[in-house]
Amino acid sequence: MKGALVILIFLVVTGVVLYLFELRWRRRHNSTPAMTGGPVASPTDSTSGPSEDVPDGEVCCGMHITCEKDTLSVVSDEVVYYDDEELDRFIGRTPESYTPEEADEFNEVLMTLRPEDVPGWARSITLRGLQLPSDVRDALLIIVNDQRAARNG
Repeated sequence: MKGALVILIFLVVTGVVLYLFELRWRRRHNSTPAMTGGPVASPTDSTSGPSEDVPDGEVCCGMHITCEKDTLSVVSDEVVYYDDEELDRFIGRTPESYTPEEADEFNEVLMTLRPEDVPGWARSITLRGLQLPSDVRDALLIIVNDQRAARNG
């Protein structure tokens, strides 16, 4: 019984020490839910703005290419087209207003992009004032989260 109590106390102390080291590490590295695989804001959520993915008070590191690859936040004002100029006719439409055929147009562009171009396409869509159909937005977020997990994992 005495041995079990010693083991229990040892485990509790070890847990507390590990927890304190985790808190210290998070403070040093400014860990956020988006960086650790948590929920990610929609790049086309017009109510919260395009930079929802960046926590309050945190600014770009100055290495724009790196920042733009790791986040869906709009860092520059440059609109880049991914052979998808025809989607501009949907500017001002809400996600619920798309017909299945129109949603398929967005999905076709998304599925033909190279994986490393997907975050840039999402920023382009945001800068152009387009709102993605809900199912395409969900697929986009899954692809971006998978890329982040692969890079960080």
